[in-house]
Amino acid sequence: MALDRVNLAVTPGEMVVVLGPNGSGKSTLLRCAVRLIEPTAGSVRVGGQDLARLNGNELRQARRQVGMIFQHANLVRRRTALANVASGSLGRHHGLLTALGWLPHDELLEAASLLDRLGLVHLALKRADTLSGGEAQRVAIGRALAQHPRVLLADEPVASLDPEAAVDVLRLLVELATRENLGVVCVLHQPDLALRHAQRIVGLRDGRLAFDAPAADLDPSDLSALYRGEEGQ
Repeated sequence: MALDRVNLAVTPGEMVVVLGPNGSGKSTLLRCAVRLIEPTAGSVRVGGQDLARLNGNELRQARRQVGMIFQHANLVRRRTALANVASGSLGRHHGLLTALGWLPHDELLEAASLLDRLGLVHLALKRADTLSGGEAQRVAIGRALAQHPRVLLADEPVASLDPEAAVDVLRLLVELATRENLGVVCVLHQPDLALRHAQRIVGLRDGRLAFDAPAADLDPSDLSALYRGEEGQ
């Protein structure tokens, strides 16, 4: 069993970091939350709706409340930063033109506004394959915001970034939690970054909850114990 009786509640405006050794279930937790992996038991509630009980169009609509950010930005390389952000809105449009890649004018305007808020408006017309890793990840965050989500889930979003870019992305996630009143759940592999940026830290080990506590109540020894023995596995 990948996860065993793991309960996690996140409130609007809260930045929660999930830590744990390899194979502890961190990514599985996020993927179950958006039904990329089917949970075999339990519930996934967003705004009172249980995503685990939905199918078809109801599930597609409910998923729009949850923005997902992955380790790699996965942008459309030939399209501009602006178009990549605007593509996050396509869940609201179901016509033939949008299926062929056309983006509504109103959504492009909103995407430009999002890029401005993210400090990237100067990159709006640059192709995605010319962006740095940190810039691409911020564009991916903008794409998730274009969904109008209530929750952001970030699965190791800084794993492939240099230290400066990693801090920049995590600061942005904290700012979005507080400024946009979003619930943010971020999987990390770096305890030091978790202590610096999280309001709460959740520890997973062997698919079970090891702890769930305010970051201010934890110290490095608590986190070292979570990873103890990983080197020998």
